[in-house]
Formats: sequence, structure tokens, C-alpha cells
Amino acid sequence: MTTRTGDARADGQGEVAIVGGGLAGVTTALALQETGIRTTIYEARPRLGGATHSFTRGGLTVDNGQHIFLKCCSAYQGLLGRLGAADRVRVQDRLDIPVLTPGGATGRLRRAKAPGPLHLVPALARYRLLPPADRVRAVRASLALDRLDPDDPAHDGTTIGTWLARHGQRPAARDALWDLFVTAALNIRLDEAALGPAAMVCQTGLLGRSDAADIGVPAIPLGDLHGTLAAAKIERGGGRIELGAKVTAVDAGQKLVVNGSPVSADAVVVAVPHRVASSLVPAEASPERGRWDGLGSSPIVNVHVVYDRPVLRVDGRDEPFAAAVGSPVQWVFDRTAISGLAGGGQYLAVSVSAADRWIDTPTAELRSVYLAELERLFPAARRARVTDFFVTRERHATFRQSPGSGALRPASATRLPWLFLAGAWTDTGWPDTMEGAVRSGLTAARLVRRHLNRVRSDGVSGR
Repeated sequence: MTTRTGDARADGQGEVAIVGGGLAGVTTALALQETGIRTTIYEARPRLGGATHSFTRGGLTVDNGQHIFLKCCSAYQGLLGRLGAADRVRVQDRLDIPVLTPGGATGRLRRAKAPGPLHLVPALARYRLLPPADRVRAVRASLALDRLDPDDPAHDGTTIGTWLARHGQRPAARDALWDLFVTAALNIRLDEAALGPAAMVCQTGLLGRSDAADIGVPAIPLGDLHGTLAAAKIERGGGRIELGAKVTAVDAGQKLVVNGSPVSADAVVVAVPHRVASSLVPAEASPERGRWDGLGSSPIVNVHVVYDRPVLRVDGRDEPFAAAVGSPVQWVFDRTAISGLAGGGQYLAVSVSAADRWIDTPTAELRSVYLAELERLFPAARRARVTDFFVTRERHATFRQSPGSGALRPASATRLPWLFLAGAWTDTGWPDTMEGAVRSGLTAARLVRRHLNRVRSDGVSGR
């Protein structure tokens, strides 16, 4: 790796060091270089993409986990536009989720083409997995939830599960409706999820604009979408990417220690997970950095199954994905085309959020449980042969979005005017999602530009 001092450019724009090449770091770099500011990303791993990446196995391209976005995720879609990848994703023309149960009963949540929140009334009215009385109660609770202020600090001190119980949501409705969305969005169960971020997700995604919750999925592997395309775009714009570059310290003297060598910069953005950032950021920048460990983590497990024939059918229809209730299977996605699987088989990925129960379970036990569950949900799987089975585990997939976590999320700016934070764990106004990560990068880029402009107008180096 080549290091350089990062002295200010002749045009006064300065040079910015970005620690971490996940979505937050990539977004920061792209947003800055669009305004002529030179950046260098220092990434310890041999790839960009952070928590979203791909690998190969048996001739297949495998994503470490299934990631989706909603149409309301405007910042993430803006990133796709910057990468020239808006056509590399598939977005529903309207929200449509087939929902399965192990007993064979099925339901479907399909929104109407009506203004929000009225677009969900027909979906709930036709949702066969809830008794009619629970559907009415769900509408009432939705309207009450829409009136909450997600930023009210009081809502950071209680759970969405407690709130739903107070608003007449019985266990059947919690399992068949609310848990379906909240657990997937926040990666934590209803009885542990803070009310504030849960209300924000429901208001923005389900109760706002009528198309806000339409689901988008990548049409190419994440390693290509967030790694290869991002690297090419950054380097074409004059940025640098240093892979295998481990930053072990950021000191108050405006220097990084990268693979044991000092590197200077005019501004630094620390865009790594909170458990790493707390050890890098100096006390002068964030005296409260020791509290960040209190954000904890929540795991996700992905179960990957390759069958010798298609099995993902609901009510006689092939589906790109489905949700399940009353089952260890939460969401299951058809990964056949994106993985490059040929020969008439089907590759399914089961995404299990809030996977504390399963994160340390041996693969053999997961195989026994999940193959049996898939057979209960998809009758065709009972006649199919499994040609491959494997598991990917993300022990620290997100921070734990439980009561009190909102107060621990720091702002992007620190007490050192040249040092900034980025990452979905910072105070973005969004939960820990791809959208939150991108928004944090945009915020960091805006603050960096403001700092460099101030330094330039003051005629000092800022160091």
C-alpha cells in the first residue's frame, strides 16, 4: 500500500480519508468526489461492500444474506443511480406478499392503488390469516400508530410489543401481521424492539405514500452491486481505494495509523461498525464513545438450500419470495437466477432475523429443522432432492434496536472539527438498514464539505 501525507490540493479542496468501505463509506466517497474533493477509502478487508458481499460456492455466486429495500428508501436508490445500477434491481409494481403457514393456510398482503394509508385497508380486509375482528383492530392500531411522534424520547423507553398489546393487538395479529414487518425491518422481536424506530418504519413504509412499501431486490450479486460497481465508479472519479488497509488508530493530531504507518488527511470519516469505531475515535472527539458498546448487536442467520427442481410455489403460482408465520422460516427468496444456477433446479435462501436462538446452532441441526419446515410450507419440496445445504451467519448484523438504544446513537459531527462518523448505527433517523447507512454517508459528506470550505475561507490548514 502507498501512503501519502494528504497535504491540501492546489484548488483548496483538501483530501479526505474514509475508514471503512461499506455502504456508508462508499456513499461518502461518491458524494464528495462529485464536488471535486479527493478521497481515499481504507478498507481492512479485501473488498468493498461491508456487511453486503458475495462469495462463490460450487459454481454458484452466493450473497452472504438476502438484502431488500423498499421504494421509500430514496437515499439508497440515489446511490444506485450514482453507480449507474438503477436497472440492476427489481422493484414490485405494488406491494404483494404471499404469506404461508405450516398448516397449509395461506394469505396475501397486496396493497390497493389508493392514497396512503387507505391503500392498506383492502389488503387487511382480505388477509385470510387474521379473523375479521382482528383485521378491524389492526386498522385501528395502524391509525393510532400513525399519530405517534417517533422522535419523542419517551418512545425510546418502551417496546412496540407493549404498545400493540395496549391497542388491542392479540397474539394472533402480532404473529401474523406486525411481527412479519417489524422483525424483518429492525432485526429484533416485537417485545424487544423500541417503539420509536418501529413506529418510524411503519409510518414511512406502510402508512405513508401508497407505494412506499413496494419491495425491491437486487438482480445481480451484492458483491457486484456494492463492491465492483462502486470501486469502478470511485476510481473513475479520481478516488483511491486501499484494500487490506487496517486502520488501528485515529489520533487528535489529525493522523491515521494504517498498517502501522501514519497517514495525514484534511478530514477523516470513520465509517465502521460501532464496536470498531469506539476503539478508533479519540476521547477528544467523543468522550461518550465508551457508551457505544451499549448498542450491542443482533444476529441474522441465512439458510441456503439448493433443490433439484422448483419448489417455491404458492397457490399454484411461482413466486420470487414468500413470508411465513408460525414457523422458524420467516422470509424465503428464490436465488436461482442471480446465483447462476442452471439445470432446472432452484436455490432458496431463508432469511432469519433476530436469530439469537439459531446463531450458534450446528449446521446439522439447522438442516434438520429447516428442511422439514420448508417441506411443510412448500409441498413440492417433499418430492425434491436437496443438492446442497449451507448456512451463513452474521453475528453482528445490526445493532440491537431495543429501548434506550436511540439515546446511544451519536451524531455524525464530533468535537474535533475534522473528524466525522458514518454508519447505520449513527443517528440517521432510520433503523440499522442499507438506507440508514447511505443516509449517514450523505450527512458525513455534507459536514466534510462545510468543514473544508470553512478551512479554505479562513486560510488555515485546519490541523
